[in-house]
Amino acid sequence: MSRFPFSRYPNGWFQVAYSDELEKGAVLPLRYFGKDLVLFRTESGEAQLLDAHCPHLGAHLGHGGKVNGECVRCPFHAWEFNGKGECVTIPYAQKIPPKARVQPWLLREVNGMIMTHYHASGEAPSWEPVEAPEYTSDEWVRYERRGWKIKTHNQEMAENAVDIAHFHHLHGTLEIPTTQAEVEGHLLHVISNTLMKTPMGKTSGSVDVYAFGFGYTLTRFKGIVETLLISSATTIDEDYVDVRFGFYLKKLAHKDVTASVGKAFVGEIDRQLQQDIPIWENKIYVHPPLLSDVDGPIGVFRKWSRQFYSSPGA
Repeated sequence: MSRFPFSRYPNGWFQVAYSDELEKGAVLPLRYFGKDLVLFRTESGEAQLLDAHCPHLGAHLGHGGKVNGECVRCPFHAWEFNGKGECVTIPYAQKIPPKARVQPWLLREVNGMIMTHYHASGEAPSWEPVEAPEYTSDEWVRYERRGWKIKTHNQEMAENAVDIAHFHHLHGTLEIPTTQAEVEGHLLHVISNTLMKTPMGKTSGSVDVYAFGFGYTLTRFKGIVETLLISSATTIDEDYVDVRFGFYLKKLAHKDVTASVGKAFVGEIDRQLQQDIPIWENKIYVHPPLLSDVDGPIGVFRKWSRQFYSSPGA
């Protein structure tokens, strides 16, 4: 029996790669949403994503395929497909069969991420990914990226933002934070006030979370240093989620100080995530949850979550 009473594949925008992982002419085999996919960047610089298997005799376009102009060429018989999934060239044939096409995927490049839109019913997106102003600001610097493959569900990870009690009892924060959650369509905004322990004593801080569905989140930390965490969670298959964290720091007066503070902060976030992983990988989804009076806005979160599934769920 599934641990989750809802689809493994929620609707929304999801990261499939970082932009700098895909140079012009590059071809990458991927697997997300339980499907084999091929990601490539054309010679003009456009990123394209297609279902992976050639309709001719089933070769995987991402294993040995090559970019030729604006198309990806099948490694088996050199059939070429453009970004719309249309076969435009068969080098040894006079006619192209009308059904010679593969499914294309919609892409956006935002915040250095290549994102695709998934919808179980094939509907067009009702919203677009937004750019974080810090990403292009000279006052901010990209510090580090980290990634994990976790046996869980996007929704379970996202629920952490409103599960305030676990920060104290699992992660050892000084106190249970005070948290408010607001919903605006696909956007969940969660604000938490925290008390952090530092070498100089206790310091007040805040965590400002903007969750854009279950695909990606912008989390801004204020206190010792201003930090932006751009995180994403993309379902691989029936079991696993691909999780990416990108850390951005507001520059301090000295480069070495920025790096030192950043190292400590990223280490703490990593420590907390490592504590979360065995919980996520072994828990079940309880619905309705049995909540205390200080468990935080979990009910608000779960009501917001329902919009990302095409079929009814918990």
